[in-house]
Amino acid sequence: MSILKKLGIALVVFLLVLAAGFWFVSRGDTASLPWDEVVGTDPTLEEPQAETFPTVAIAEPVGWGADEVPVAAEGLAVTRFADGLEHPRTLQALPNGDILVALTRAPAKEGDGGITAWIADWLMSRAGATGESPNQIVLLRDADGDGAAEVKQVLLEGLDSPSGLAWGDGTLYVANHDAVLAYPYELGAATVSGEPRKVTDLAGGGGHWMRNLALSRDGTKLYAAVGSDTNIADKGMEAEEGRALIWEIDLETGKRRIFGGGLRNPNGLDFNPWSGELWTTVNERDMLGSDLVPDYLTNVPVGAQYGWPWVYWGDNFDRRVKYPIPAYINYVRKPEYALGPHVAALGFVFSAEGAKMGENFASGAFIARHGSWNRKPPSGYDVVYVAFDERGNPTGKPIPVLTGFLKDDGTTRGRPTWVEWAGDGSLLVSDDTAGIIWRVVAPGAAGQPGIEQISGNRLPPQRELRGQEASFGEDDYARTVTAD
Repeated sequence: MSILKKLGIALVVFLLVLAAGFWFVSRGDTASLPWDEVVGTDPTLEEPQAETFPTVAIAEPVGWGADEVPVAAEGLAVTRFADGLEHPRTLQALPNGDILVALTRAPAKEGDGGITAWIADWLMSRAGATGESPNQIVLLRDADGDGAAEVKQVLLEGLDSPSGLAWGDGTLYVANHDAVLAYPYELGAATVSGEPRKVTDLAGGGGHWMRNLALSRDGTKLYAAVGSDTNIADKGMEAEEGRALIWEIDLETGKRRIFGGGLRNPNGLDFNPWSGELWTTVNERDMLGSDLVPDYLTNVPVGAQYGWPWVYWGDNFDRRVKYPIPAYINYVRKPEYALGPHVAALGFVFSAEGAKMGENFASGAFIARHGSWNRKPPSGYDVVYVAFDERGNPTGKPIPVLTGFLKDDGTTRGRPTWVEWAGDGSLLVSDDTAGIIWRVVAPGAAGQPGIEQISGNRLPPQRELRGQEASFGEDDYARTVTAD
């Protein structure tokens, strides 16, 4: 046998081995737990199976037909509020009924980023998430009240991967990937005039680049959610400085503090109407299998710590993380509600006064689950409703509100990204890969009443010490003070 022939045979064998190896590592992990077991207030957490290569199941976007719409839950109807938009993500309703939408993508990367970045870009391109960012804020207006926006105009441009939007007292706040800016803006104006004021710098770029905003009810504080750069601090903790947290910014002084930490990728922000407390959606870590780790919806009390990257779901240590464990890990909180592993939960809103979604959807939260790229079978690609009880706590399992985004052949018509209440009581849903804003409403429903915030009387101070004889003399506050 000639040397050339032997080399040819060796090359064929090598290619077959390489192909077999690629097939093996690309099969990934298939979920084994029933879906109902990995969502809700007490999800099942199976034993972690660390992956050298991520499970990959990309749903390629193919768009919606001219007459196609998502499947709405019984009693709801869905129509197009606006279309022809380039990658719409976040939404902000203004008090006069106008809707702002951020047309945006990830910021341009510096350098080639190596093989890891190339693979990530390839995966995201298949999911319809790559390309140059439009960097615009567009105003949508339904002036004639027919449920569709006939006005569509650019309000702001020349931004840098904008996402977070908030408005209050003549000021429009916009979060680029690396800073929060404040623009003077009066309601109804066709453009934004005047130079912006920088409110604060933010950690820029990274694997999670969206920076989402919420203005406190009294208008004095601004909350900014910043996601991590990596999965589990793969570049070191130094690279995660100022990330995986929610900032609270005092708008009068400009000072900020970490309001909540250990949140791998916090996204949607809204205030619980029963308690007034800030809540958020969070995308958890990858490469522990298709059944781990659930993305979640949770409250964020001031100073709360949720454990990333060392801990997930309260008390489960991620053994892949080798950095020294900080002392505050002893005080990690468990999330309130599991939305399912890898669903990519993004925008969410609570039920609100005036909403017209019917009595079955009048006391809870609506969440856009953008959809997985690394789970078999895929998860998310829908909008769900989570019911809350009379005390403001989530209950039960997620209830589908909008489905039909994911097709049986593994492609997707679109990806729900953000939700917002329109002034007419309908729920607006941005669909970034399809370039559409959907409008969901219960036909004929009246606007629901507001949810009354729960208040209670403080416990009176103890007026006497029981079980022992003791006195604090003239300063015996516990014995002498009267209740307020």
